[in-house]
Parts: sequence; structure tokens; C-alpha cells
Amino acid sequence: MLLSDFDFSLPEDLIALRPAVPRSASRLLVCESGQITDDQFTNLADHLREGDLLVFNDTRVIPARLRGERHRDTPHGPGLAVIEVTLLGAFEDTWSALVKPAKRLIVGDVITFSDQLTAEVLSRDGGEVRLRFSLQAGEFEAALADVGSMPLPPYIASKRAVDGQDTQDYQTVFAKTPGAVAAPTASLHFDDSSFAALKAKGVDHTFLTLHVGAGTFLPVKTDDVSAHKMHAEWGQITQPSVDAILRTRQRGGRIIPVGTTALRLLESAATGPGQIAPWAGETDIFIKPGHEFLLTDALITNFHLPKSTLLMLVAALIGTRQVHDVYAHAIAKGYRFFSYGDSSLLIP
Repeated sequence: MLLSDFDFSLPEDLIALRPAVPRSASRLLVCESGQITDDQFTNLADHLREGDLLVFNDTRVIPARLRGERHRDTPHGPGLAVIEVTLLGAFEDTWSALVKPAKRLIVGDVITFSDQLTAEVLSRDGGEVRLRFSLQAGEFEAALADVGSMPLPPYIASKRAVDGQDTQDYQTVFAKTPGAVAAPTASLHFDDSSFAALKAKGVDHTFLTLHVGAGTFLPVKTDDVSAHKMHAEWGQITQPSVDAILRTRQRGGRIIPVGTTALRLLESAATGPGQIAPWAGETDIFIKPGHEFLLTDALITNFHLPKSTLLMLVAALIGTRQVHDVYAHAIAKGYRFFSYGDSSLLIP
């Protein structure tokens, strides 16, 4: 497979810079067995069956963009540099981060973000550093809320400034476990009315956690897709969710992850066709055409970037040719793309 197999041309005006209001007012493209239907997200339940199970990612996005100061004594006196930090992901008691300007940092430097929050530079590799913050757990999250801003994707942040509305818009209504630096955007469409409609239809749901990293936006740089190395992300699926999935399988219902992040963790935790066990740890699973799906029967997802691993995942589920048909239809019909864009229900 070549990277060019997953390319398409997208008019810039179809990149959504704000979500629909209310959340569930977005459009919904349904592709079932190759047949494409245009609908509204409020009618999602009409395309599902009684006994289906939706699997959501309950990760909570943290305000991962920070601005601080590095103070260092130099031969010419005290030196100060303004440092911009974007957190990438947590590893035990440290964080990896992208920094600008990286050349202003050396190992041992301390970056001050507020009176309460500082971080020591443990290592640096190009523009990426490893940081140890002065606060941990709840104290860290509280301090981060005071000084950080929401980490909107580059294709939005390059076109407008992050503002207070993004604090709500770029977070699911059920976000619970802090740790993500990118939202599970397929779930942004769901609100109280959505869950009421699903309940009335007899569609159940459960949760897992996958802390989405900024690596989800990193481009694939190899022409040969199989040579690409995925970033690792931490996730967990607990016994109650495993039980819900197995019960659904036993009664003939479908397992439908909401978003590529939920799907990746489901397939990581699968122990065999239709089988799953509790799981916790890091996953770097790369789902591309040829993948044998063990648990996933369908997928709810937004529209993804050209040449992205997320688009390759979708192609693995419904086929590369079908992906091109779906995306050509979505562009022709004016669907809104990417994180704040419209939704799709894809049923192989």
C-alpha cells in the first residue's frame, strides 16, 4: 500500500472551525453495505438496531498548551526565554512535549508557568522534550487549568485563536478521566437528547479510556504505509465494559465503537474473534487495510485528513475504494470535515 492510495483533495472551506450548535445538529452520512444515505445526527438511532452497543471513550482533554519562562544564569547575567509547550502524553511521572524554541533549552533547565507550576527539562531530542512537573495528580490538573489552553488541532488553531468556547466545545459531555491532549471527536456530537433517543431504541452503551495523544495529528512520512510507526497511547478497559461487550455478542447485538480511538483500544484488548478481557497499558496498534477485525461491527466517526492513519483505519473497515466513494460524496454534498465537522456511520 502506498501513501498516495489514501490521498484526496479537500476544499478548504469544508474544514469546520466551529462545531454545530447544538452538538447533535450536525449532519450524518450513513454508508451501509456500500449504500450511501444523507441524514441528520439527531436521527442516528433510526440507523441502529435494538440490542446494539455503542462504545465511547471517556478520556478528558486537558488544557495542554502552555506558555512559560526559562530563567538561567549566563556569563552575561540572568537569561530569560519565553517557551511555548504543547504536551504530547504522560509516561509514569513525566510528560513528553513539543517546545518552541527548542534551542533555548538544555537538560536541567526549569520552565516556570505560574507561582505554583514549574517543570524541569529531563531530556531533549530536537523539538521534543521530556518534562517533570513540580505538581502531580489533582494539584497538577488544577494548576494546568489555570495556565493552559485547549489543544485545538493545527488545522483549526492556524486559522483562529483558541477561546473560552473551545473549553466546552472540545470536550465530550461525558468526559471523565483526564489525560488526553486531543479529543475523541466522534463523541462530540452526543448530548442528552442523543442518549435519550438511543435508550428509547434499545441501544445500550459502555465506556473505555484511551488518552489520545498529539501524535494522532502527525503526518505519515513513509511512501510505504507498512513502514509507518504509530505513536503509543495509554488506555484501559475494565471488567464491567468487557461484560457489556460479551453480553451484546451473546445476544446477537453489534459492537459499534464511537470514534477511531475507541476502536483501536477494542481491537488492542481483543483476545480472539468476539472475545475480550480487561486490559490496561500502552497500545501502538496500526489498523490498515488487511486488518482482521475481532470485535468491531461498525463505526461512528468524523471525516479525516488525507493520508492519515485514521483514514487508513476507515479503509480497513469498509475498503479503500468505498472510502474514496464516501469522501467524494461527502465533498460533493458539502459535509464539514475534521474535528468540529459532521459525522458518519460506517457499516461494512
